[in-house]
Amino acid sequence: APLPVTTWNPPFSATVVSDLTCQDCGRSFKQRFDLRQHRYVHTREKPYACTLCEKSFRHPSNLHIHLRTHSGERPYQCPECGKAFSQSCNLRTHCKIHTGNKPYKCFVCGKSFCHSSNLTIHQRVHTGERPYPCSVCSKRFSDRSTLVQHERTHTGERPYACAVCGQRFSQISHLMKHGRMHPDTSDPAGVY
Repeated sequence: APLPVTTWNPPFSATVVSDLTCQDCGRSFKQRFDLRQHRYVHTREKPYACTLCEKSFRHPSNLHIHLRTHSGERPYQCPECGKAFSQSCNLRTHCKIHTGNKPYKCFVCGKSFCHSSNLTIHQRVHTGERPYPCSVCSKRFSDRSTLVQHERTHTGERPYACAVCGQRFSQISHLMKHGRMHPDTSDPAGVY
């Protein structure tokens, strides 16, 4: 004779929480490593530190990308003009300039841009907005990259090294200008 089927109905609604679910926000993960990495968002911990400067990161891949600023490695090269980049996303963004398509237009002066982010930064010329303050001297900047360049005047960081003589610079434009001193090479940054 078949065994009787029994069912159990709990007296309350039970929610099963996986041990791979974030206790802070409820997001679930398939692997323990991914949950551990996600937890850093809540704790603001940055356990992956660069041994060459003061920066630290939440994820090892971000540290790996950052290390390219010290080594000068730029493995992603534009097939159109040869310009090289340290990140593939920057290459994809760059490639848009070769299409000639500039769909983002400033309604104040009519200047057009191929990236919406460039239009946003440009519009600050008209508004006077400078949302990026220096944490040391409180000077304000209209875009993050200019702030980063400025902060190097306080930290002394010089992440760009000449591949010929080893002299270091705080801005890549200074490295490129320096490169003209070396007649034997047209690429002091080792970029192309």
